[in-house]
Amino acid sequence: MIHIENLSKSFVLHNQGGAVIPVMAGAHLTVAAGECVGLVGRSGAGKSTLMRMIHGNYLAASGSIRVAGVELAGAAPREILALRRATLGHVSQFLRVVPRVPTLEVVAEPLLRLGVPTDRARDRAAALLARLNVPRRLWTLSPTTFSGGEQQRVNIARGFVHDYPVMLLDEPTASLDAANREVVLALIGEAKARGAAILGIFHDEAARARVCDRLVDAAAFVPEQAA
Repeated sequence: MIHIENLSKSFVLHNQGGAVIPVMAGAHLTVAAGECVGLVGRSGAGKSTLMRMIHGNYLAASGSIRVAGVELAGAAPREILALRRATLGHVSQFLRVVPRVPTLEVVAEPLLRLGVPTDRARDRAAALLARLNVPRRLWTLSPTTFSGGEQQRVNIARGFVHDYPVMLLDEPTASLDAANREVVLALIGEAKARGAAILGIFHDEAARARVCDRLVDAAAFVPEQAA
């Protein structure tokens, strides 16, 4: 489901005379359906950079990124958006939403964009919010006013509301208490069981051991001159 071949990335520092900083070279990675792969490595090894490239936020300098058969390196923005809408789910560390939109609508939105009837989308959103222990009294409020842990749970509910075939998870258990951590690990297990290919960053070693089938050290992709 995720196939990366000979991927490289450099950043150009325009405020430093156009200096080119290579941050990744020769990256190879495969994540199969029903598998969860954990990205590990020291800070600055490129874990988040790789995730952002797969999600289409960063452009590759060279190489191939295929997600569910779609080549993303050099893809048009509309192709990336279409893939995100139906195929590529993403749970980031931070919730980014339009202010004043109620929490229930924030979580239901991915389903509504896919044409799911409003009542069904809201029911699915409500079920996930309840499972993640977000109080019902908050569902009509914007999550921009919530605590960090509450925002993270809304973010997770939004990321899991649709059964995405491919998922990117960036610290999904951060800011969570023990009970909600268990809920998230169960959601990841259920996604694997239905055949989702999952790539994640987990600094929680116990959580990583629970859900990851194998680990990939991103430091192996750091160019020698940047190591």
